[in-house]
Amino acid sequence: MSRIPTTGPLCGLRILDLTRLLPGPLGTMLMADMGAEVLKIEHPASPDYVRMFPPHINGESVNYLAYNRSKKSVLLDYTTDEGRETFLKLIETADVLVEQFRPGYLDRLGLGYAVARARNARIIYVSVTGYGQTGPYAHLAGHDLNYLGLSGVLSLTGEPDQTPVMPGVQLADIAGGSYGCVMATLAAVYARQQRGEGQHVDVSMTDCVMPLLSVAHALFAGTGNVPERGHLPLSGGQPNYGVYRCRDEDTARYVVLGTLEPKFWQKFCTLVDRPDWLGFMLPQSPDRVNQCQQLIQQLMAERTQAEWVKLGTEHDLLITPVLTLNELADDPHLQARQMIVTQPHPVAGPVAGVGVPIKFSETPAQPAWSAPQLGEDTDAILAQLGGSFNRFS
Repeated sequence: MSRIPTTGPLCGLRILDLTRLLPGPLGTMLMADMGAEVLKIEHPASPDYVRMFPPHINGESVNYLAYNRSKKSVLLDYTTDEGRETFLKLIETADVLVEQFRPGYLDRLGLGYAVARARNARIIYVSVTGYGQTGPYAHLAGHDLNYLGLSGVLSLTGEPDQTPVMPGVQLADIAGGSYGCVMATLAAVYARQQRGEGQHVDVSMTDCVMPLLSVAHALFAGTGNVPERGHLPLSGGQPNYGVYRCRDEDTARYVVLGTLEPKFWQKFCTLVDRPDWLGFMLPQSPDRVNQCQQLIQQLMAERTQAEWVKLGTEHDLLITPVLTLNELADDPHLQARQMIVTQPHPVAGPVAGVGVPIKFSETPAQPAWSAPQLGEDTDAILAQLGGSFNRFS
């Protein structure tokens, strides 16, 4: 089956994808949705581990399906002499290579950046790792939570004087790894247009998650005081900016109250007939903040989530629901933005997933096809190289 991306701002860009699990595969998938031709290259003896992660639908991992749509799948044993040469021929045809191995692994296979550059001076070689290519931790193993801990991000999540709370999503893997991969690739593509040659790009998930500290670190730099979790202005330190439980009795439901600016808080206090609360948004001691939050919580418990959301929408009050995952597909705004999409898969059937987050007026990005089955594009891709290859050796 010949599958060629036909829309998106990255049409014409070929990416060789050696990544596994979540960070790299999600990043390359975002670029595949934007029109890049992404060849997911897997070793026959050790394909992407995420294929084994439950749950499965008719034998297909839903995690694999979620991170690998719009790609092509190529099986290639790049550890053999023949497979290595085949891979280098693919490098000659590619714009970008994205890999996620520990530093030095591909060098030992004879597929490092220096070798790739010798075959294609325009190749952009993106290495996504936990700690980067240099530094005393470069060769250490790690996962999302390790990077959040080392970066300082984890120290700011949770309640005061309690153990830091593990985020409900993989911040370092996605914000640091996936988005870092996309940003690095596109910046290097632009630089190649100016310079005429590619380069090696070092993406450290620890480094890339640290800009999430920008607000907190600015407070630290300006005062010399280490911010305490639960007390920062945007994460628990202001009563007028927080999460509150509503009256709903069938299940616990919550709303976000986001009235940061004085004009919104004043409007809120007027509508709920609490002019005495106007001073709540001024700097307060932690004890006073807690008292104010309790008063607001008592008020929020008087109405259901739907009632608060209706009031917020009608009066532009920055009150939004805390949706659960089963509610996303029914939200009219997320529907209008096509942020939950369903694709047919030949084995798993219809599979719902997250849509394309960035909208382009002239080169629309969209999911091209469902995640490929293992190796289904191998013959077509290797035939383009003009030879016969024993990819399974």
